[in-house]
Amino acid sequence: MKARYQYRFYPTSQQQQSLAQLFGCVRVVYNDALAICKQSQKKPKSAELQKIVITQAKKTEQRAWLSEVSAIPLQQSVADLEAAFKNFFDSCKGKRKGQNVGYPKFKKRTSSQSARLTRGGFSVKGQGVYLAKMGIVKPIWSRELPSEPSSVTIIKDCANRYFLSFVVEVEPVQLDAKNQSVGIDLGIKTFAVISNGEKAVSPCYKALDRKVRQLQRKLARQHKDSKRRSKTRIQIAKQHNKTAQQDC
Repeated sequence: MKARYQYRFYPTSQQQQSLAQLFGCVRVVYNDALAICKQSQKKPKSAELQKIVITQAKKTEQRAWLSEVSAIPLQQSVADLEAAFKNFFDSCKGKRKGQNVGYPKFKKRTSSQSARLTRGGFSVKGQGVYLAKMGIVKPIWSRELPSEPSSVTIIKDCANRYFLSFVVEVEPVQLDAKNQSVGIDLGIKTFAVISNGEKAVSPCYKALDRKVRQLQRKLARQHKDSKRRSKTRIQIAKQHNKTAQQDC
């Protein structure tokens, strides 16, 4: 069974520049491939898209800077687009369960950024992780990896936090089903009351919600694409992270 293990890391200023360049290249390759799919009557295959938006694009003056980053995350970006189209087509045909999946959208610079590296593009070396054409970053190992990871996704969220998300193989946990059931009563003042007597108190979000509303009003008054608006957007994202991580 596959699972994800995510760790936060703090890149140096030089590594931040390299990561920004990597995220930009991945985003451009994805958007270029999506634009070609939208213009084509029949969707090109993944191998053909990679040839156009990566191999041939590197030879042009407009996209020559794609050669400055590893080719692996660029190839994975096209593979991610292929998976997005598969999910969309399966959803339209009723083959995919759950909520309907929409048509793939272009990636934005202001959204969460990510780049995926498979084996050959990274390696775990002691307390550090080597990333191709970038060097070694040192994540905060909050827990050990249960097995050798098959891939790692570098993530930069909207609050400018950096994470490494590893895909690893784990053994399913077998639990003894005897006397494992408990009753849970959900409430308003008390979030949950468990039949064994334990209680979970509801967190108070009033102060955080008030701060978010103030920042959102401030954001609405600022000019689009301005530095102040970008700064306010990051502040709102940080407030949402505080709300999500609020303890009882």
